[in-house]
Amino acid sequence: MNECIFCQIINKAIAGDIVYEDDRFMVFRDVNPKAPIHLLVVPKEHISSINDLKEKDKELMGALILTAKKVAEQEGFVSSGYKLLFNVGRGGGQLVDHVHLHILSGGYSRPIAEI
Repeated sequence: MNECIFCQIINKAIAGDIVYEDDRFMVFRDVNPKAPIHLLVVPKEHISSINDLKEKDKELMGALILTAKKVAEQEGFVSSGYKLLFNVGRGGGQLVDHVHLHILSGGYSRPIAEI
């Protein structure tokens, strides 16, 4: 999936502001943040959408959510609160055809608004 911008970031063909990486996931800052802290948790395996998930992907998706929690702890905003968000399809706001989980937080000083 060379045309996928997230695959290009994962393969380091283009730069991303990476805050976490392991063998299955990469987490980087959103280039168009909707909150003071806006990170994307992206599986390294290319899956276009939540609608394309299979039964075999349930462990991957559980690990994706636990990775979001780990990054919230690592980045220091777990106690101030955060929101996890999936967008599915164009009508649901999905702009990149690669499954990804948004982590949104107001940081320490203010809560995030309804998004």
